[in-house]
Amino acid sequence: MNKAFITGANKGIGFATAKQLLEKGYYVFLGSRDLKKGVKAVEKLNHHGFTNVKAIQLDVTDNDSIMAAFNEINKKISALDILINNAGINGGSPYTVLEASPEQFKNTFDTNVFGVASVTKVFIELLGKSDQPRIVNVSSSVGSLTLQSDPTWPAYDYAKYGVYSASKAALNMYTVNLAYELRNTPFKVNAVCPGYTSTDFTDRNGGEVEIAAQRIVKYALINHNGPTGKFFSEETNPQTGEVPW
Repeated sequence: MNKAFITGANKGIGFATAKQLLEKGYYVFLGSRDLKKGVKAVEKLNHHGFTNVKAIQLDVTDNDSIMAAFNEINKKISALDILINNAGINGGSPYTVLEASPEQFKNTFDTNVFGVASVTKVFIELLGKSDQPRIVNVSSSVGSLTLQSDPTWPAYDYAKYGVYSASKAALNMYTVNLAYELRNTPFKVNAVCPGYTSTDFTDRNGGEVEIAAQRIVKYALINHNGPTGKFFSEETNPQTGEVPW
């Protein structure tokens, strides 16, 4: 049975992603900063008949928490097949770069960039023991420098979440470099925008969470001929999915 670890998976897109991977026969480690919320999420999944799932306490901004999560998972499995770096924050208001505080930038980058790098660094060895390791970094189309600077982009005038978009642009560059460094291995590493989705993150505005999760799962399950080092937003580009950096 293949194994997956999803950060920030006790609710929203992460939870829906966990459910879809369980439906496909995966064993899922469900990361949650608050373990009690993670346990409740697992209980919901158990109620729907899914038993191959376990809640893991994980605060991606805390190195001790990351190591504890690794040690717990490492004791249970010999290889990890999928890592989905889903945990993220929107940075809070004010959203413009001139009004946002330095603390907003620091806190957002701690979770959305440094947290991803820290979790990936710790789990890379366990992923490397898989025959087809996959890493999906959950990004956003607002992290595209090309789109954000294009006045003809439909979202040009309302997608200026300065702090959040800056963190996702940095995450995208991390993804490019990670894919490059793993280019001669079986790893596939991609950045995926799930789209504007109705969750707590968006105050319940946007599309269906199941569709967002499908977009993530698609790139978590690509075969050995699949892409790596790419940026996908099927909401932005329904034809090929790929969008410019």
